[in-house]
Amino acid sequence: MDVALVSVGDELLSGDTVNTNAAWLGERLTECGSSVERVTVLPDRIADIARVINEYAAEYDAVVVTGGLGPTHDDRTMEAVAAAVGQSLETSEAALEWLDDERDYARSDLTAGTADLPAEARPLNNSVGVAPGCVVENIYILPGVPEEMQAMFESVASEFEGQRRHVESVTLDEPESALVDRLRELEARFDVKVGSYPGDNVRVKVESTDPTAVEEAVEWIRENGIEAST
Repeated sequence: MDVALVSVGDELLSGDTVNTNAAWLGERLTECGSSVERVTVLPDRIADIARVINEYAAEYDAVVVTGGLGPTHDDRTMEAVAAAVGQSLETSEAALEWLDDERDYARSDLTAGTADLPAEARPLNNSVGVAPGCVVENIYILPGVPEEMQAMFESVASEFEGQRRHVESVTLDEPESALVDRLRELEARFDVKVGSYPGDNVRVKVESTDPTAVEEAVEWIRENGIEAST
């Protein structure tokens, strides 16, 4: 499953908040067997959010959107998603009932708009916070608060399951520029995906759905490179 991530929030673009959600989701989706193909950060602007979601929903198997949920003036994600899929926003009775029964939030205590979702959306309950998320078509809308987002994602994680990718890393004591030809050969020879990450040494990451290919590729690069001492 190819997935696009959309992070919403002016605070992410200004640097006031670090986008840890995208990093966590990238790792977790990979563990599930999905492939994250795009990460995009957008301002709290309905037109921009709706346009990008509409484009990505057509291009990818799933779109995961985080941030901008709730009833406050700058929480615009639900309205934007509704516009993207051509639906109206409606108060979700199911979401309100769950908040009342499971979280002890009476309807009269909730800010107006808290449970407004696209008309045909499937609510996702917020077991940590208040504002619900939802799924509409192939779009998953999750909160921006990391604890809330992570808990809500786990409730739908099984929907992203795919073929598991096996990963191993080797650290080499050579400059990255000296490894270009060997890394290119490594990918071609073993049909694996290779990443190189420079630092004090170069970490070479090898991944594939075939564990044997990963093992053979790692052995080859160890035999044909200068492995860093541990």
